[in-house]
Amino acid sequence: MERRPVVAVLGGAVCSQEISQLAYEVGRLIAEQGGVLICGGRSGVMEAACRGAQEHGGLTVGILPGDDAGEANPFVQIAIATGLGEARNVLIVKSADAAIAVDGGYGTLSEIAFCLKLGVPVVGVQTWTIDPGIHQAHSAAEAVQMAFQLASSRAQRR
Repeated sequence: MERRPVVAVLGGAVCSQEISQLAYEVGRLIAEQGGVLICGGRSGVMEAACRGAQEHGGLTVGILPGDDAGEANPFVQIAIATGLGEARNVLIVKSADAAIAVDGGYGTLSEIAFCLKLGVPVVGVQTWTIDPGIHQAHSAAEAVQMAFQLASSRAQRR
């Protein structure tokens, strides 16, 4: 049985309606392509992406900063309470075959940095552009397509 690709969605706990819609589309497309969505499990971009994935038959995993799995947004199907605070960001990145950063603040920036440091391909859409290692996409569809291609290439190199 082939393992499903795990795609992290990185983004802030607070976002605009436009970014929420973008994150929803990213989640929907990850689900439709058979991927597993992993994220920080909270609100904002994370919730919108989880909602998009769950409503389209996808599997969602939330790696939570606190000790209570009940802190997960209602669209997280597997909630993992870490009690690690922001340090959980490395768990999200290490669990992913590729990542998509949508918008985001310094927490998202830390996740992007972990991706770059640990060799996890990262695609950015309307997010930080601080490093040429962040593959820039202009739409949800382009971001998800790039993430799946990068994850596949990474898997072949292992």
